[in-house]
Amino acid sequence: MAFAPRDRFEWQLRTRTLELGKRTRVMGILNVTPDSFSDGNLFHSPQAAIARALHILDEGADILDIGGESTRPGRHTPVTAEEEQRRVLPVIEAIRKERPDALISIDTYKASTARLAAAAGAEIVNDISAFTWDEAMAATCAGLACGVILMHTRGRSAEWRSLPSLAEDEVVPLVKSELAASLQRAIDAGVERKRIALDPGYGFGKSFDENYPLLARQHELRSLGRPILAGISRKSFLGRRLADLHGGADAPMTARGNATIAASVAAILAGAHMIRVHEIRPAIEAARIADAILEFA
Repeated sequence: MAFAPRDRFEWQLRTRTLELGKRTRVMGILNVTPDSFSDGNLFHSPQAAIARALHILDEGADILDIGGESTRPGRHTPVTAEEEQRRVLPVIEAIRKERPDALISIDTYKASTARLAAAAGAEIVNDISAFTWDEAMAATCAGLACGVILMHTRGRSAEWRSLPSLAEDEVVPLVKSELAASLQRAIDAGVERKRIALDPGYGFGKSFDENYPLLARQHELRSLGRPILAGISRKSFLGRRLADLHGGADAPMTARGNATIAASVAAILAGAHMIRVHEIRPAIEAARIADAILEFA
């Protein structure tokens, strides 16, 4: 496929707009959890989380995505809304005090957490379930008039390892049709189209090798007419492909940095407007080069 210039969007958030398409926006991940697949318990205390958040912003992240519940495959232990809020709200409030202009996203599928996070200063609700795990979420986001990210996932975390395999040519049509349905449901619930971005959901209900045809054909999601966020950072499908370089075992989390950059560049060249990453500066540098290539597409 020849590279194609990205569509341009003015993504309408809760109190501002964000230009998408001219350059790749980098979303920095902050997991305020004891059990995240990548950095669980590193930033569980409010003080550690706030320090990490400020570092992410200092390194140049455009968006800070804060989550208080891990959804790792097969080992997802749901937390109550109250516990999730106890983890994330003090961090959002402190960041808003230190950096009033910081652009904050709340990674949650719970409507009550979305409401309180928005009240604390979050501009975006990033819902991995695309409004399907909490029936109140669609109406809540419509009422908040916030930015929304709808992610594709198949089933729940506990089911992912037992889902039927998808053939290579089934992956993209499934993701595209289900994202289209999620987009329409959100619009029907009152969420304005201009506030919605979409995420193919790499690793979420896709087995290891099912992610590669999705990445190779991600450009086909362009027809959905909304900006795309690609969250590939440190995912297990990257570690599996590197196993032969690590004695037959999947590459550990700490050894997936280069693979993350490679996959993120591929996603950008395939039309992603935003990438969601753990390591900020390498992602910004890689995006700078991918964006330069797209200037000549």
